[in-house]
Amino acid sequence: MTAVVLPVEAELDLDKPKHRRRHDPTRAVSSPWATVVAIVIATVWTVPTVGLLITSFRPEIDITRSGWWTVVTDPDFTLSNYEKALSGSGSSSMLDYFVNSFVITIPSTLFPLALAALAAYGFAWLRFPGRDWLFVAVFALQVVPLQVALVPLMQMYGSIGIDGSYWTVWISHTIFGLPLAVFMMFNTIRDLPPALVEAATIDGASPVQIFLRIVLPLATPAITAYGIFQFLWTWNDLLVSMVFLGGSSNVAPLTVYISQLSGSRGSAWYLLSSGAFISMIVPVVVFLIMQRYFVRGLTAGAVK
Repeated sequence: MTAVVLPVEAELDLDKPKHRRRHDPTRAVSSPWATVVAIVIATVWTVPTVGLLITSFRPEIDITRSGWWTVVTDPDFTLSNYEKALSGSGSSSMLDYFVNSFVITIPSTLFPLALAALAAYGFAWLRFPGRDWLFVAVFALQVVPLQVALVPLMQMYGSIGIDGSYWTVWISHTIFGLPLAVFMMFNTIRDLPPALVEAATIDGASPVQIFLRIVLPLATPAITAYGIFQFLWTWNDLLVSMVFLGGSSNVAPLTVYISQLSGSRGSAWYLLSSGAFISMIVPVVVFLIMQRYFVRGLTAGAVK
């Protein structure tokens, strides 16, 4: 199957709307009512997090006897919860699970990014038979819950001999993340100026060169925005890792360690808050580093 870059005059079935409306995107979000709603949502969202943070520093006896809000009248803080959460139990520590989480998360983020960028470029700028139907099929896969695919995937991994290895979670996270990744990047890549692609085509650039030297740099905000999403989903995943890797300290991620902190009978449940905040450090750092691309990537292609 051959693929050609479309000329400027050619019309795509996935083309942009012909009529653009003049619309100020900042007007809708700068009204007083929007500000009030945003403050209420932020408050409702933040209060439980603040309570969890306070609880993580309270002594065990206080956590079991009273709520976190009593810290206002009876403040008493300790770091012993964090010390116990970091030290772990037996021969395994939290550091082992941290390393496993990085081994799982980094490839599970990079694989769908690379594949989705190529697919979005093909859907937006290349002409091939069945392109529109294939794009609709990929987009429709977002409605399929991942739980229905776990057993078939496990059977497939067993038949090809990779069950229990990191390849199972890398492939699974890539499969589950691709539909949304393709859709987000397609919106950005489709809106690139056609003159750039046309000029590169006239200069003799191949579709691969156009993708690497023009499309990829201009689509960086959308790629980074989805990369943040995929990193957070994979880092916080428990179900997929438990199904395909199990709970062994050699391969299990940090979420498995957190779920086991309370012990077999749940007697150490007061350590869950401190363990949760330790596991949040890496996602927060990643978000803060990449946040300048986040809004640009989410709104790319959304405002006409």
